[in-house]
Amino acid sequence: MAKSTSSAPSQRMLRVGEQVRAAITQVLQRGEVRDPLIEKTVISISEVRMSPDLKIATAYVTPLGVADHATIIEALNKNAKFIRGRLGPQLRQMKYMPDIRFRDDTSFDNYQKIDALLRSPEVSRDLDPDSEDEE
Repeated sequence: MAKSTSSAPSQRMLRVGEQVRAAITQVLQRGEVRDPLIEKTVISISEVRMSPDLKIATAYVTPLGVADHATIIEALNKNAKFIRGRLGPQLRQMKYMPDIRFRDDTSFDNYQKIDALLRSPEVSRDLDPDSEDEE
């Protein structure tokens, strides 16, 4: 079988990533991680990207209501081995339990920038249907 040169994730990588995301979410919701920073913070996991060999899972997280995301990301990475150990029951079908890496999800910042651009007077003037009638 020929290897794909596409950089897009395979269907299997997407499926496993979603399973890992759900498992990590359950561990965090149950409060199994005994770290004061993690316990008192609501953490949203927007996506988990798997490596092609499914041995590394990169979880993109957003700590909600916290100004300094770096400290929460650092605490999650410090507890990554413990979290990995708690994923076993949900991911028992996997041959290898993936190493987990946590990264700050900046996509929400990008969405805010795009929203601000769309709401700017210059763009809203161009999008206003009444302005077409004036021409």
